[in-house]
Amino acid sequence: MAPNSERASRNNLSRQTVMHFVVITLFAGSVFFTNLGSAKLWDRDEPRNAGCASEMLQRGDWVVPVFNSELRHQKPVLLYWFIMSAYLVLGETELSARIWSALLGLGTVWMTYGIARRLVNPTAGLIASMALSTSVMFSVAARAATPDSILIFFSTLAVLLYVLGTFACQRDDDPAQHLKMAGSWFPHQYRYVLGMYAAMAMAVLAKGPVGLILPTAIIGMFLLIQRLPPLPTAYWNRQGRVSRLAIACFRPFSPLHFLKTCWSMRPITAILSVLLIAGPWYVLVGIKTEGDFLNQFLMGENFGRATVVLESHSGGIWFYPLTLLIGFFPWAIFCFPTALTIDRQMSQGSKYRTAILFALCWIGVQISLFTIASTKLPSYVTPCYPAMGILIGLTVYIWITNKSSVAKIWYVLAVSGLITSGLIISAGLVYVGQEFLNGDLWLMLIGVIPILGGLLAVYFAYTDQRIRSVIAVSLTSLIFSVTLFGFGTTAVDSHRTTSVVLDFLKQSDREIKVASFHTLESSWVVYAKRPIFELAHSANPTGLKLERDRFWKPKPCITPEEFSRLQPTAFYLTTNEHVDELLTRLPANYGIAESTPFFLKKDLQLILLQPGEGEKLAAEQDGELR
Repeated sequence: MAPNSERASRNNLSRQTVMHFVVITLFAGSVFFTNLGSAKLWDRDEPRNAGCASEMLQRGDWVVPVFNSELRHQKPVLLYWFIMSAYLVLGETELSARIWSALLGLGTVWMTYGIARRLVNPTAGLIASMALSTSVMFSVAARAATPDSILIFFSTLAVLLYVLGTFACQRDDDPAQHLKMAGSWFPHQYRYVLGMYAAMAMAVLAKGPVGLILPTAIIGMFLLIQRLPPLPTAYWNRQGRVSRLAIACFRPFSPLHFLKTCWSMRPITAILSVLLIAGPWYVLVGIKTEGDFLNQFLMGENFGRATVVLESHSGGIWFYPLTLLIGFFPWAIFCFPTALTIDRQMSQGSKYRTAILFALCWIGVQISLFTIASTKLPSYVTPCYPAMGILIGLTVYIWITNKSSVAKIWYVLAVSGLITSGLIISAGLVYVGQEFLNGDLWLMLIGVIPILGGLLAVYFAYTDQRIRSVIAVSLTSLIFSVTLFGFGTTAVDSHRTTSVVLDFLKQSDREIKVASFHTLESSWVVYAKRPIFELAHSANPTGLKLERDRFWKPKPCITPEEFSRLQPTAFYLTTNEHVDELLTRLPANYGIAESTPFFLKKDLQLILLQPGEGEKLAAEQDGELR
């Protein structure tokens, strides 16, 4: 290629990259930022995280995470630092609690484009980014004050740096030429290695050891496969189908090969990076809490969730594959064409087989590890969503460029999945509106969006207007996601009436204690602007005082009788199911001050009891008798 032609090609590529980044930013930004702060914090994790950051800021303590005046040992500190920094700039609002999740979600979408661009091409990267940014579970992570968006960001950053350090841009049919250094599947430039492990160390600060284990296992699995020396063709021909499968599965884990591969990943650099970046905070929090945080976080939250089902979050072997399909909607409609494309591309020795294998390792390792773990939650596998986007981006790119050997009918059926999904969503929203939202049925219109978009996409796919079909799917995904998350959640939030009770508490004297009986949501602590004690049903031998020798220790759990004796002016929160019992256990001067329906719980009321209301009620009844 002549120098002028090569320069022109680079300029065109640069302009294309800029245009793609603008499109991606507008696309993803619309989903992540539309009405981001309009809804109140959603129980239960959002208020716990936002409230923890608020309490740390009030104490001027950037080390020990505390929520509701108790140690919050469930998560490390990075999310709280992000939220605290936003609070300092924007004030304590829902927007500031969520904005870092949205920004990091946008960063993950950009990085997904970078990975797909390097391993496949820019067009596949653009499609992958659009698919990721409108997938349901990723959008939830990007709009919530939880550590998921942070973990996904730094895990993806580690993968991006590995890819940039190992691979050149995909340009020809020889995968060996795709490597920066022939025969080397790990970065040789130390800056990429340091950056990769530094990103993992930040992930350790966001979610714990999983931040190092997951990206390392993904890259390690890919290396175990790619570094295997080829076996002679004659040997393979002598094996049966079952033998071939067994050899393919177990050969990468032969002890010597496994150890050599692990050593090639520079494990000492990984360990030192984590110790230098994440280690200081873990040491400080361990010292400040006398080992309580480390014991409860490492043994309870990590080892415990891996070995025991916690909070009834269990599931079978199909839990995460099913979760992945539902969570990646709307683009999960392409799952079957994607599976067929992967099979054809790998069996034909496609130039994209490196990208496919890497994405499969990314997804397979994530699903396998969390399937083995006892406690299961849909959010656990969201760090592999960028890989899902890359596979779907590759599949759609191959289809629209007429390179696909998959029959047209499978793509027509795939996009028709939007119609089916829209009908199901509309029916579900009608039921929710009638049962829980006072007949608010306009939400069913959200389900109409994929129905109309699906009809267009099916027509274009059937008439072989493939690019138009993909544009229809893209715009449908965008409009559906913006409407659902930007406006639907705001409409649902308007039916949360607990503010009637919580505003009353917030405006009351800060010195008055609040206790709950048989019910407590974390949002009440945040919006009441004070800690809430949980009362015990029966006497507790831990003592009859509210003071603690350590500020992070659990608050004492005592009976209503004991609490009212220690705090004669306290407020009490309970439900209509337990209010009669609580009133019999409190002094006679207590009565109902406020009540409001529970959110999404039929026939359940949140009741606030206040001293003095009992006398008022007695006086009113006496007046009526007179």
